[in-house]
Amino acid sequence: MKTILIMRHGEAGPMQANDAARLLTNRGQLQALEMGLWVSQSYQPSALLVSPYSRAQQTADAVKQSNQFTFEETCADIIPSGSASFAVDYLETLISMNEAISTWLIVAHMPIVSYMVDQFVPGEMPIFPTAGIAVIEYCPKTHKAQYKGLHAPKV
Repeated sequence: MKTILIMRHGEAGPMQANDAARLLTNRGQLQALEMGLWVSQSYQPSALLVSPYSRAQQTADAVKQSNQFTFEETCADIIPSGSASFAVDYLETLISMNEAISTWLIVAHMPIVSYMVDQFVPGEMPIFPTAGIAVIEYCPKTHKAQYKGLHAPKV
């Protein structure tokens, strides 16, 4: 079994013309730090897949303060308007190519994070709070997954 942690970025500043450039607020930074600590104490992921958008990169940087990753990749397919089906196919391919990695963390955006959960576990489509993390147990041999819950920061 593999554990897949799907995380929404921390709270970001208001909408602007260049959505990809939006940055985390101070609260968003604190949320990301809090959830990074929670992840390190609960799961210790060793692989990180992150959106290229600034707020997701900042969230990943905060999470990295309490976690060490042996595999890291910025993935242009996990942006807000990205295809969840394509993203999950790509993640499944990475998992099959990196059998030694047991826990994966994906840092992305609404709505793709909700759609990714639904791709793994049809009928489960949680609404993520900022910096929220969905936990999925996944069997690469059968491609079956179980949704274990959604965890949110207290900040």
